[in-house]
Amino acid sequence: MQTVLTIAGFDPSSGAGVTADLMVFAAHGLFGVSCITALTVQSTLGVKGTVPVSAEIVHDTLDCLQSDLPLAGIKIGMLATAENVAMVADFLEMLRDVGRRAPVVLDPVVRASSGRELLEAEGVAVMRRRLLPLVDWVTPNMNELGVLTGHVIGRREDLPDAARLLQAMGSELHVVVTGGELATPDDLLLPVGGEIVCLTGEKIVSTSTHGTGCAFSSALLSRVVLGDDPREAASRAKTYVSEAIRTATPIGHGVGPVNHLWPLGDD
Repeated sequence: MQTVLTIAGFDPSSGAGVTADLMVFAAHGLFGVSCITALTVQSTLGVKGTVPVSAEIVHDTLDCLQSDLPLAGIKIGMLATAENVAMVADFLEMLRDVGRRAPVVLDPVVRASSGRELLEAEGVAVMRRRLLPLVDWVTPNMNELGVLTGHVIGRREDLPDAARLLQAMGSELHVVVTGGELATPDDLLLPVGGEIVCLTGEKIVSTSTHGTGCAFSSALLSRVVLGDDPREAASRAKTYVSEAIRTATPIGHGVGPVNHLWPLGDD
């Protein structure tokens, strides 16, 4: 049983954040542990408020976990503050210094789908400067790609150049731009040293789409830990999310969660 870590916020409705990530890991046969970076007040109706966890608690949690458990992979989601971004960067640098390399996937959460800001401008700047050079994968949606690159992303044609700009902010950085906002939800994969690949998708009409970004990045990490190559990992993660939407049972009065545990059900 391989252990993977999620560093992210807590969603009490379990559609996104650490509780969703842990379900994704379990669905892939991995054991998940977590470091909570922020508490949120939210439901299927949206995010009502956030309270960041202090950088000191984040540091102590990460130190406690890594000193006890061998980490086969790390997923990073909502970090909430510039101090937490810097603390996670310190943690990744420490792991490198002691030779504990594991694949790291960054889901650059900067804004909720309802529009609420989840990472201030200073935090985005620290993410660009310190965190992106330390991760192996980054999985922005179109809005997050625009925030990170400083470019307006309004059309499918804008994606390739912006993805290359983002990749240049890392050292060996695979980029997947998720295309859920597009009429046809194709994802764009830009692997290290490779050509751009279009991962075709289909529009699934559903009210159960809360947490798709979290689910994709966690599924991607799971596939990488399980040994998939970049294209296979991204493709399988996309399939996982599509089926999680397709098999979800609507709950709540707003945008409900996807079915994170669908691989564990009956055929």
